[in-house]
Amino acid sequence: MSSISLRLPESLHRQARALAEREDISINQLIATALAEKMAALMTCEYLAERSARGSRKKFDRVLKKVRARDSAPIAGDELS
Repeated sequence: MSSISLRLPESLHRQARALAEREDISINQLIATALAEKMAALMTCEYLAERSARGSRKKFDRVLKKVRARDSAPIAGDELS
């Protein structure tokens, strides 16, 4: 594990301390978790962009043709407008 020196505005530090206490975790754990969540969100956007660039409308349509037609009405609220 490594360490970094982080400068925070006093108000942000105060809020982080309060949240950490409320969650019964250390400030370090709170910040590490928050950073991991932010990184996951950013990396997910990149991953989805890369996946969509490889997509094929032709293959998508071919897969959709495999879905069986339903005789019953859509679930309430799920109708096409």
